[in-house]
Amino acid sequence: MEQKKWETHNPTGSRRVIVTKILPGSLWLERLIKADCKVEVCTSTDVLSVDDIKSAIGQQCDAVLGQLTEDWGDELFGTLEAAGGTAYSNVAVGFNNVDVDAATGHGIPVGNTPGVLTETTAQMAVALTFAAARRTGEAERFMRAGKYKGWLMTLFLGELLWRKTVGVIGAGRIGANYARMMVEGHKMNLVYYDVYPNQELEDYIAAYGDFLKSRGEAPVACKRADTLEDLLREADCVSLHTVLDDSTHHLINAERLALMKENAILVNTSRGPVVDEAALVGHCRRHPDFRAALDVFEDEPAMKPGLVDLDNVVIVPHIASATRWTREGMATLAASNVAALLRGYPVWNQPDILPFLEADAPRAAPSVVNADDLKLPIFGSR
Repeated sequence: MEQKKWETHNPTGSRRVIVTKILPGSLWLERLIKADCKVEVCTSTDVLSVDDIKSAIGQQCDAVLGQLTEDWGDELFGTLEAAGGTAYSNVAVGFNNVDVDAATGHGIPVGNTPGVLTETTAQMAVALTFAAARRTGEAERFMRAGKYKGWLMTLFLGELLWRKTVGVIGAGRIGANYARMMVEGHKMNLVYYDVYPNQELEDYIAAYGDFLKSRGEAPVACKRADTLEDLLREADCVSLHTVLDDSTHHLINAERLALMKENAILVNTSRGPVVDEAALVGHCRRHPDFRAALDVFEDEPAMKPGLVDLDNVVIVPHIASATRWTREGMATLAASNVAALLRGYPVWNQPDILPFLEADAPRAAPSVVNADDLKLPIFGSR
């Protein structure tokens, strides 16, 4: 097995914490050092295997900050427990790479990093929507290849989304923010599909529609689709913001792609397996006016055969949360989870996690997904 390189911070710390990837910023490290942690960071850019992580945990390890690219199941949590570990945090808001039940069975709290990705990820979904609609990737490749010979009326004609219909699948925090950006910025009507109605979003867009009418403009509309199929038939562009579980695996398949408009746009910044990537490749080959924009992939980092060759697909390497503020915030929240848990602090119970991004953070763990199952103390309760 290839030896991975590690760097150590605060070597005299009494608590040993493993960090499986280099993290941006410095506050996250300051927070761990303040909790008297010896912090060992893997400097390799490779995704660590289960064996790599088990080797790093070794015989004694108090906590780990891991990544969504790693398989955290019974084997790793068992190894961590055996090494005396009492905390784990994903440096991500999602945790579909984590077997939370296994972690709970080993008595290990699982932290995540909600609240700092919302606007950033929604903004990237907007960027991808218009990159696909206006064919910017194709046009840039054309320019870089030296093919541009002069302005033409027919060169890279795209889609105007002004006053069209945007479809959002999964109207949680990120999906709702994307919807508002598209509706407010481009006067689009919204149709969304979610297991639960988002009344706050519907009320907001209704109020925005009233504002437009007061200015002598046509209002916008918002409705919750009865079925996913209804949304796919109606929307001019569709953005995916759902979780990944058994019910959403291959949610977008060949049959559902066939329901979409010939010139529709599909955007995925959620999780790769939500889309049947092989089916998408076939659909895009048969429908050259259809466009897709993907930040995530089914077999990440690999792509299904043929995807890379399609000009009507925009592909970027999982960068939806990649702003400096957001990524540093994610690192800080993950470290705050571990530092607080190691110190025996309670779990935060407020939706606003921004106080944890300040130097003087609350004495609490920002977000622990299995706090109830482990009966961890809650901040402010007696």
